[in-house]
Amino acid sequence: MIPVLTPEETAGVDRSTEQAVSDLVARAGAAVAAGAVRVMGGAYARRVVVVAGPGNNGADGRVAAGILAGRGAIVDVRDARDLLASEQLPKADLLIDAAYGTGLRRPYQPPRSSSPVLAVDIPSGLDGLTGEVPDGGGALAAAATVTFASLKPGLLLGSGPELAGELTVADIGLGAEVVRVASCWLVEDGDVARHLRPRPREAHKWQSAVQVVAGSPGMTGAPWLVSRSAMRAGAGYVRLSMPGVSPSVLPPSELVYLPVPETGWHVPLLAQMSRVKALVVGPGLGPVTGGAGSSGGLPGGEVGLLLASADVPAVLDADGLNAMGGIDGLAAVVARRRQPTIVTPHAGELARLLGRPPGPDRVAVTREAAARSGAVVLFKGSTTVVAAPDGRALLAATGSARLATAGTGDVLSGIVGAFLARGVEPFEAAALAAHVHGRAARSGFAEGLTAGDLPELVAAWLSGLRA
Repeated sequence: MIPVLTPEETAGVDRSTEQAVSDLVARAGAAVAAGAVRVMGGAYARRVVVVAGPGNNGADGRVAAGILAGRGAIVDVRDARDLLASEQLPKADLLIDAAYGTGLRRPYQPPRSSSPVLAVDIPSGLDGLTGEVPDGGGALAAAATVTFASLKPGLLLGSGPELAGELTVADIGLGAEVVRVASCWLVEDGDVARHLRPRPREAHKWQSAVQVVAGSPGMTGAPWLVSRSAMRAGAGYVRLSMPGVSPSVLPPSELVYLPVPETGWHVPLLAQMSRVKALVVGPGLGPVTGGAGSSGGLPGGEVGLLLASADVPAVLDADGLNAMGGIDGLAAVVARRRQPTIVTPHAGELARLLGRPPGPDRVAVTREAAARSGAVVLFKGSTTVVAAPDGRALLAATGSARLATAGTGDVLSGIVGAFLARGVEPFEAAALAAHVHGRAARSGFAEGLTAGDLPELVAAWLSGLRA
């Protein structure tokens, strides 16, 4: 996992280090020069324009300019303070954007350029916390960004991925301080292999069994997607219950059906819960009736009653999550549980939980929801944020527009449930599932990908990870 530090945390690391600023700038400038050579395919006779600001970013850019000039590049250094927003920079093989870093507190209007851009630490004008470009400001889209010591949230959220291009994290000697401070990390492929252990030779199906409670009359696609994805993500056994729905509506498959009535379904489910290792509740359940007064003081009707007494890790999604009403209702149910709970809201569901729009700082709002509810919160997005109640956060940045289609969230819930059943700790299970979900989508159709394609793509991607 790669550490991700906010601009404030980064500034704290800079202040706390005993290393000389000149040494850090020298290492950063060398890393920028190396990045420039990679982008240009060499240095000799290449034309480079460097836009350098007054701070450390500008100093990094000037050091890089000197190194490149020493290797035969034709370098033109411009002071960012002297450039007008409408000014057209000369055509070059590369523009090094070293104007302003994560400490910029005002909108920035960059000059115009038609050259490929290498950003120093972060594209100037991009908010290092949220990935947004402030109203009245702008930023040059970079082909690549060389950032120092850690990633920054703004490189991974909002417009950050589009503006930053290919990311390189350069070690400039602050590793120990970064590790000490970091409470947020980016998930990588290797983390999946490390946390998701292969089945032991003597494994049997019940060791990774998942109970899915989903669906309602006319809403049978969601339970099918959840269950199939759980199987393809490694669950040894998936038992599906659809309140009030006959299993005959779904095709024959490896799934095992536990029929339950349309009402009172939490009772037979609790009686059969001891053999499974994880529970997924909610997709396609439809409106869940029963407020706090009709469910023993718990919100969510039968969803709340089931969760409160189910002694297994649980994933709560979609209609099951909406049944909680608000964050206080969710917290009341989670407080009654003896096992961890993962909730997987999209922006609309998180807004309903909190009673307000999530806002631009996705990491902060996910941490808030986790702290207030006591659950692990997975906030879906192109970069998914996962937060634990203790404030730790993980980012999964493999998402893409391919997943912007109906049913993909149901697939994600099934993957999370399977990883829980396979023994992955809930905080990691949620983030690893989001990472795999995105990776699987990227391996499928670029156009026309459907949620039904994803379970097989998940299995294929995980199998390739073991190859």
